Amino acid sequence: MPGAPITLDEACELVRTGDIWLFRGSSRADRAIRGVTNAPVNHVGMALVVDDLPPLMWHAELGRALPDAWTGARHRGVQLHDLRDAVLQWGHRYGQRAWLRQLEGPVDRVQEDGALRAVARLDGTPFPSTARLAGRWLRGRLPAAFRRHKPETDAGLESAYCAEVVALTYQEMGLLPPDRSPDWFDPGRFWSGDDLDLAPGFRLGGEIAVKLPPAPATP
Repeated sequence: MPGAPITLDEACELVRTGDIWLFRGSSRADRAIRGVTNAPVNHVGMALVVDDLPPLMWHAELGRALPDAWTGARHRGVQLHDLRDAVLQWGHRYGQRAWLRQLEGPVDRVQEDGALRAVARLDGTPFPSTARLAGRWLRGRLPAAFRRHKPETDAGLESAYCAEVVALTYQEMGLLPPDRSPDWFDPGRFWSGDDLDLAPGFRLGGEIAVKLPPAPATP
């Protein structure tokens, strides 16, 4: 069941590695993504909380306003951001509502190391065009016999969609079975209406709405 709304500060205190962040906006691009994927949300990211670092957001996006915590550079595509800054950007700049789903289970160094391996492999992978995004999603739903197989390099993917990034990371963490193609996933697969087949002992809690502080006044 969904939890009571919490503030962003409270969410940053609660969050741990593997928690899912979901976003829903009202722009034309947001509606297009939801229309293509038939999902209730249009963006998904994953929290990464390691040692004494501030909470981080692992996701893919078109913008490059925030520095990538892995490389220190600003680039489009797959990125690792300060979590608070990323949520504020999606809320204030992109006009998105945000929800947190907490990963329930014994998250330990094994899962954290898996997440960091995914970051090292995928960080910087470019975001796909809308046409390619739709094609990848549709191809992921075709029966295996009807797919045209083309090899993916270990640089990750030629281009990466936010849900694919989270799915690949969950697979690297041992939370999702490795035989499911990443292009089968869309943001809605991480919403509570879809039951992800997570490893025994793990489950995702219900959506918790996250209330953001007011946007700063524009001079």
